[in-house]
Amino acid sequence: MQIKIGNTALHLLQGDITEVDTDAIVNAANSSLMGSGGVDGAIHRKGGPRILEACKEIRKKDWPNGLPTGKAVITTGGNLKAKYVIHAVGPIWRGGFKNEDKLLASAYRNSLKLASENILKSIAFPSISTGAYGYPIESACRVALMTVRSYLEKKNVFEKVIFVLFSQSDFETYKKAIGKEFDL
Repeated sequence: MQIKIGNTALHLLQGDITEVDTDAIVNAANSSLMGSGGVDGAIHRKGGPRILEACKEIRKKDWPNGLPTGKAVITTGGNLKAKYVIHAVGPIWRGGFKNEDKLLASAYRNSLKLASENILKSIAFPSISTGAYGYPIESACRVALMTVRSYLEKKNVFEKVIFVLFSQSDFETYKKAIGKEFDL
């Protein structure tokens, strides 16, 4: 599925984000930046040790206590098809009463900002915070789509933005939400 926002093609894709050939992929990271399970673990495993070494340097230099929720940093893509990985820390779902929507929007916005600052033309996102962090996918995808749409309407800097959903169920949820968000 593809729609246009200005000159940017916004795509939905079911698959493995580690296989996507874009300038950057976004990692749904934890604050340690050291890799773990889910998307984070898959990116670190497939990308190889250069990603972990870059994350260690970032922690040592800029974020010794861990990357705060809503923030993002950029590293090499290591052995991935993508040249860069943008590590974004999404919120843990706590019932929707701890500013989770604002923190999730910030993770997406900061990822887009980093990609723009590095003059990247394509970026791929997973569904941040909807795995181990327990954010309900229906709510998370609305936040993601509205945040990305708002950014792209203000800044026409990307050729392609992709949401890569691992499961068919997640893909269908995003497809339904994009239809509502964009009146399709």
